[in-house]
Amino acid sequence: MRSGLTSTFDSETRVQDDLFGFVNNHWVRSTEIPDDRARYGTFDALREASEAAVRVIIERAAASDAEPGTGERKVGDLFTSFMNTESIEAAGADPIQPRLEQIRGLRSTSQLAGLMGELTRRGVWSAIAFYVTADAKDPDKYIAYLTQSGLGLPDESYYREDKYAEVREKYQGHLERMAELARVPDPADFARCVFALETRLATHHWDVVSTRDALKTYNKHSFAELKDLAPEFDWDAWVSGIGAPSGAFADVVVGEPSYLSGLSTALVDHDLDDWKAWLSWMVISDQAAYLHQDIVDESFAFNGRVLSGTPKLKERWKRGVAVVESCIGEVVGQLYVDEHFPPRAKERMEELVANLIEAYRRDFESLEWMSPATRERALGKLAQFTPKIGYPDKWRDYCALEIDADDLLGNLARSAEFELNRQLGRIGQPIDRTEWLMTPQTVNAYYHPMMNEIVFPAAILQPPFFDVDADDAVNYGGIGAVIGHEIGHGFDDQGSRFDGDGSLTDWWTPEDRERFEERAQKLIDQFDQESPADAPDIKVNGELTVGENIGDLGGLTIGYKAYSIAQEENPAPELDGFTGDQRFFLGWSQVWCGKARPDEAKRLIAIDPHAPANCRANVARNLREFHEAFDVQPGDGMYLAPEDQVRIF
Repeated sequence: MRSGLTSTFDSETRVQDDLFGFVNNHWVRSTEIPDDRARYGTFDALREASEAAVRVIIERAAASDAEPGTGERKVGDLFTSFMNTESIEAAGADPIQPRLEQIRGLRSTSQLAGLMGELTRRGVWSAIAFYVTADAKDPDKYIAYLTQSGLGLPDESYYREDKYAEVREKYQGHLERMAELARVPDPADFARCVFALETRLATHHWDVVSTRDALKTYNKHSFAELKDLAPEFDWDAWVSGIGAPSGAFADVVVGEPSYLSGLSTALVDHDLDDWKAWLSWMVISDQAAYLHQDIVDESFAFNGRVLSGTPKLKERWKRGVAVVESCIGEVVGQLYVDEHFPPRAKERMEELVANLIEAYRRDFESLEWMSPATRERALGKLAQFTPKIGYPDKWRDYCALEIDADDLLGNLARSAEFELNRQLGRIGQPIDRTEWLMTPQTVNAYYHPMMNEIVFPAAILQPPFFDVDADDAVNYGGIGAVIGHEIGHGFDDQGSRFDGDGSLTDWWTPEDRERFEERAQKLIDQFDQESPADAPDIKVNGELTVGENIGDLGGLTIGYKAYSIAQEENPAPELDGFTGDQRFFLGWSQVWCGKARPDEAKRLIAIDPHAPANCRANVARNLREFHEAFDVQPGDGMYLAPEDQVRIF
């Protein structure tokens, strides 16, 4: 039996001082981030492997003689349309000129709203984005959720905080250069108008902490109430442009109501010409990656180099794979699973998940701060969890989607329209509980609060997360803790507001909620003092990352408990010089091996609800089991006094 440890440990770092550093610093010092990436680590290495496997599948489809209309043919033709650089270069900026001309011809804000809707249908988001999912207050039916949109910079904070002043200046230059390449008249005035209007919209955007609040962002409105909320926006024209079925927007959930009110006033305060320039920019920026090389390069120069510090654009085949994945990913997923996911991996994962759920059950039954009333509901919710492992039981049907090997932008527009029709057609209908929101070849996992389900695609189920032939310790420290993390999202600061049926309802006693929030606040305060290893001059936003930090802490705590359950009959041997308990924590840390460019580290601090990798690994300092495994003592870097350790589950 192999240990499953894949790291070359750092002899210059004591594990008692820095778990992340002991496991990963040798790799960090000896590994260069690839030129086409802003960060690189365990997840990225697995994504590269998945990407390479998918490339083989896609290129094989492109070279095949598969029948027209088959999934394989569509995969190959979509990739071919992206790789046809000769045709793309010859077209230049011509493909977007009819749309830009249409925008220049707008004569009213009603026409503007209608065209925003039409562009949404073709995959171009503008001032309002929407998605369709289960109604959080009636989770057996689908409803549309409207959310804020319309900014070219990563977040509203980029428009107001002093630390982003240089980025704002470069962005305005970028706007002007892109306008020149897109053959827009008076590029300087165009850039001024776009930036002014985005700055105005940003004043109405909610910040990243508010937008993750499940209660604040659930605001159900009738269509009539939507009109009252934003009277200057022509909702009828927008819905007509989208092509929504009658009654689809009779009721909607508005994420940020004050944003829509602000959008309404901005329609009055800004000239129509400003709005036309801004909508033109929405089209240009959305289509830039699919036009001629000069526009592609300029788009990357800002979005890649300036925002994230990435030196080099990804090779075209990688971008082509991403296009196919985004449009018809489940077709590729079927082919991927057949070649890369053995049945016994699913069987071992089912065993792991069962032990994790059992560990949570035992934990809730003995949790000292949780009252009997809340405990009963928590156990009920846990019993209703649905795990999905590897790949969907039912694959998505793409028969109605037309793909043409000679029409890249048309393929993208038709793909967007196909997906929009699928989403709109579900509104008001019963929930499809077989659906997956990730493809099997995705290296990630998720918890869906309205479905009360955890989903683990096939591509993440490989070392160092999961090794079907390795000892339990590292598997439980890796994928086991990740499973625990995802289950834990059902009980974090937001997931805990949904009951076992997926309904947004308060099932906690006030006293339990208060005790939970005291512990969460302690974790917020702890992470507020931490910094990314790649940008040590800035601090983590503990309030933004609290949900993921609770997930990490709970996942590691329950992962360890599940590992203990697995060892009840067969205690772990010592392997590679480490006890089973030690290997568990080392396995956890090697999952978070990674590094980021400083600009990317700073960008992620502003917008990412996940803490930096080093902070995620070192959350282990909150566990007494970690202290015991490595004999951590006062004065050690990882030491936390018992009264300072946060233990929620």
